[in-house]
Amino acid sequence: MKLALIGYGAMGKIIHHLAEVKGHEIAVVIDSSDARSSSAEFADQLRGVDAAIDFTTADAVRRNVEACLLAKVPLVEGTTGWNVEREEVEQLVNSKDGAMVFGANFSIGINLFYRVVAHAAKLFAKFPEYEAFIEEQHHSRKKDSPSGTALKLKDIVAEHITDEFSVSATRAGNIPGTHRVGFDGVADQILLEHTARSREGFAAGSILAAEWIIGKTGFYEFTEVIDEICQNREQ
Repeated sequence: MKLALIGYGAMGKIIHHLAEVKGHEIAVVIDSSDARSSSAEFADQLRGVDAAIDFTTADAVRRNVEACLLAKVPLVEGTTGWNVEREEVEQLVNSKDGAMVFGANFSIGINLFYRVVAHAAKLFAKFPEYEAFIEEQHHSRKKDSPSGTALKLKDIVAEHITDEFSVSATRAGNIPGTHRVGFDGVADQILLEHTARSREGFAAGSILAAEWIIGKTGFYEFTEVIDEICQNREQ
C-alpha cells in the first residue's frame, strides 16, 4: 500500500515507522512547510497513492478533505476538534463519492473499551443509586478539552443514563492519554480505565483504517471498522 502522510509531527513519524515495518510504502509526506498550500496544490502531491492519513490541526481538516477528494484518494482523518464541521464534511465526501474514515481515537484498545463502557452503562442504568462520571488526562500540548474520546464516552454513557454526570479533563506534562469511566455508589465504586502507553496504538489503528478503506466509498467512523472486523472474526 502506498501511503501519504499529511502532517509529520510526532504521530506522523510513528505512523511512518510502523507502516514501513508492516511492509507499506510512504510515498508522500506533507509537513508544516506546505501549510499555506491550497487544496488543489495538495491534490497534485497526493495523486497516485492508495490512501492518505491526516494528523494535523482542526482548521486544516476541510482543506485536506477537499484535496483528497480532488485526488480521488481515500482519507483516514485522525485530527480531532473539528466536530462542528462534521455534517458539512460528510455531505462533501458523499457528494463526491469519496471515502473517509474518522475517529476521536484510533486506538484499537479504546474502541473495544467503548463497547465495555456501553455494556457497563446499560447495567448501571438499572441501579440509579450509582452515579456515572468520566475523567480524562492528556499532555499539556493537547488543545481540545475535554478530548474527543471523552466526549465520545459521554455520548455512549448518555445513551443509557439520562441523569447529568461529570466529565473532567486534566492537561499536564507528557501524559499520553488516560480515560476513566466510573460508577459511584454509597458502598462502593466501579472504575473502568484505558491508558495509552504510547502513540503507537493510535498509529496502528490509523494504518488498519487505511487498509480497510481502500476500494470503498462513504463516510465512516472508526468504530464501524472495528465492528466489521469483530463480526468477521466471529465467523
